[in-house]
Amino acid sequence: MDVVDFAKYMYRLLREREADLTQALASGSVQSWDQYKMTVGEIRGLSFAAQEMKTLLEKTADDVEDIISS
Repeated sequence: MDVVDFAKYMYRLLREREADLTQALASGSVQSWDQYKMTVGEIRGLSFAAQEMKTLLEKTADDVEDIISS
């Protein structure tokens, strides 16, 4: 596995987890204010990490959108 494949895998994993947590918030499955804050914090962290990964890929690849969507 080369670096680009690893980055694609991690980017997809981060986005899937972010989508799962967002769905959990939207469906009302959060039980308490503390759990809500923790979930929102995790979503923010995942979003930040995915954006950083995308930025790094942009520096090394010509068409990053094709890379991360494949």
